[in-house]
Amino acid sequence: MIVYDLKCIKNHTFEGWFEDRDAYDQQEANGQIECPVCNTTSVFKLPSTFAIKSSHPVNHLSKQQNNKYADIEKIGKRLSEFVENNFDNVGPDFSKEALKIHYGVSEPRNIRGSSTLEEEKTLKDEGIEFIKLPLAASENEA
Repeated sequence: MIVYDLKCIKNHTFEGWFEDRDAYDQQEANGQIECPVCNTTSVFKLPSTFAIKSSHPVNHLSKQQNNKYADIEKIGKRLSEFVENNFDNVGPDFSKEALKIHYGVSEPRNIRGSSTLEEEKTLKDEGIEFIKLPLAASENEA
């Protein structure tokens, strides 16, 4: 998974999550990347910084930096736990369930699951709002 900082021609900045660079290039060439604020497809990548988490303890960071890193990990864990405990896992049927809820076939509820890029485009075209979260695997999945 790769994350790009993106900007549209109207100066709205946002993140885009892609399977890899080729996926970004293909979506960009097909006009599939859309600004979430103004819906323009005239977007471009911004230079951005990145971080790589090492499996080894990081000893060269200051105590303050280590505390910030620990805080970020706690927030990520709490977010994962919240989603796991408060959203029904519909697995690969996410887009089908979202459409059913949107059109009143199923009762409204919080759902989570997976979808393909094509399914996500369909959801957007139908006016269904969703967010993609990179959630860490739970301890028993790791």
